[in-house]
Amino acid sequence: LKRSSRSENFSGCCLPLKMTNKILALKYRPQEFKDLIGQEVMAQTITNAIKLRKTPNAYLLTGIRGVGKTTTARLIAKALNCQKNVDPKINCSAEKFCPTCQEIINSNHIDILEMDAASKTGIDDVRELIENSKYSPTSAKFKIFIIDEVHMLSKQAFNGLLKTLEEPPPSLKFILATTEVRKIPVTILSRCQRFDLKRVSVEQLCQHLKKIADREKGKISEDAIKLIARTSEGSVRDSISLLDRALISQSINENKQIEEPDVRMMLGLADKSKVITLFKEVLSGNEKNASNILNELINDGLDAKNFLNDILEVLYLFSRRISLGPLEKDTSISEAELQMVDQYSKNIDMQDIGLFWQLTIKTIDDLRVVGNENLTLEMYIMQLVHLKNIDTRKETQNLENNQQYDESLVGKNIDDKPLETNIPNQVKNQLKNTDQVKTNPVKNLLKDNQSSKIEITSFQDLIDQANKEKEIELKYDLERNVKLVSFNKGTIDISFNEKLNKNFIKNLSEKLLLWTGERWIISLSKNAEAKSIYEKNLEDKSNKVEKFEKSKIAQDIQKAFPDAKLIDFKEEE
Repeated sequence: LKRSSRSENFSGCCLPLKMTNKILALKYRPQEFKDLIGQEVMAQTITNAIKLRKTPNAYLLTGIRGVGKTTTARLIAKALNCQKNVDPKINCSAEKFCPTCQEIINSNHIDILEMDAASKTGIDDVRELIENSKYSPTSAKFKIFIIDEVHMLSKQAFNGLLKTLEEPPPSLKFILATTEVRKIPVTILSRCQRFDLKRVSVEQLCQHLKKIADREKGKISEDAIKLIARTSEGSVRDSISLLDRALISQSINENKQIEEPDVRMMLGLADKSKVITLFKEVLSGNEKNASNILNELINDGLDAKNFLNDILEVLYLFSRRISLGPLEKDTSISEAELQMVDQYSKNIDMQDIGLFWQLTIKTIDDLRVVGNENLTLEMYIMQLVHLKNIDTRKETQNLENNQQYDESLVGKNIDDKPLETNIPNQVKNQLKNTDQVKTNPVKNLLKDNQSSKIEITSFQDLIDQANKEKEIELKYDLERNVKLVSFNKGTIDISFNEKLNKNFIKNLSEKLLLWTGERWIISLSKNAEAKSIYEKNLEDKSNKVEKFEKSKIAQDIQKAFPDAKLIDFKEEE
């Protein structure tokens, strides 16, 4: 087992290294638990356990990239082996570390061994580690094995590690780090003390980045720092790396301060106010202006995936404004942008937001297939414009096979006699889940001329209508295999059992559109407490039978006929 080849001289924020060309993510790496930001509870728990000498055999550190898993592992190794634990007179701090801590910082301590499980995944590597564990530490109090990305180990390697992990020698500690804790076997998890490192909040990242920028004498605005903090998604390493990149661009012209637009251009991010303005043009149906704004963003170096994620964020803001009322000001949006959201949210409803969200997610997937990202974005904006306020009653496209029906059939019956139907020349298609809805346009148009639309206001109305239309299979599923969670006009939330027909959602969506002339949203829930109509009827019947058995007449019957058993009863109208 080789020691880690990384030999950086790390240092905390309070003590930058002498090497001025060191990248900031390594230069300001925490060297004490107090330097860890956003992980105060975990740091306090670990330090208390070390002071009380109640340390576990193995630590498991989990979390996203860049929140400090490997850094925490090294801090634990230093805290366990620090020489001031043996002799309190020894001074060990950020100003001057003891020899043992300094060797751990330099990654050249003989008893602190780091293993990268991504490159050493097999049982042979673990066997070598186990053989090495039999030897006592050379100079430190504890021999410590740090295994990074431990989820990459093979099944055989995990099994080989089990016994040593559960009962290691008294002087041996394991520290495991991973970003994919779900891939680790339960047998390993149960032998470790687990610590989950949280994403760091935007506010804490901003304070941290500002301190680093001041120490590096970098001129960068607060808005630019906030943007970097939001873009890093809670990762400290990512945020410092982005700051390093921004400061390098500023170092050429030292008199210029880095502003938010500079960071946006560097990262390929769109100005959120421009995204909201583009969205306003979409809601107004002005395709030309929307395309012009998109072209401006593309010319500014827009990244397609970042742009679509910005659209999702704007949709989220609109949905919050519609559902929860006026938005509170936070670090993710300016006051001017809040006013824009308040103003433009009057022209959109939750149904449109749902359609826009689905199309945006689909377009993100399309980016992997289509080579020209700009072409994909332009088609996306055109689709958004045409999705707004679509009349669902004029839908005449088969969504399952994405083929338009033969226009020669429109306005004609089987005998080629003209029908008096009012069909627009240009058909607007509406985005839906192709697994939910499959429409037969000609059949629907013929049906519209034969019957008037009905109103369905309750789940029982839906069952009655299915019975009236002789949709026996649909009625059976509604009564026995569907568990109603909530019912509102236009939306049905259900859970279901394993006996439900696989085409149920598609059939129900088609029938509701046919009967009511409106598109219904059918969502699936995981509410295990919901019951089907059939189960509720059985439960009500059982309760009535139980209640009747306690009545005087039932007791009299039981006395007269001791062998009789009450199976059912019917109430007379």
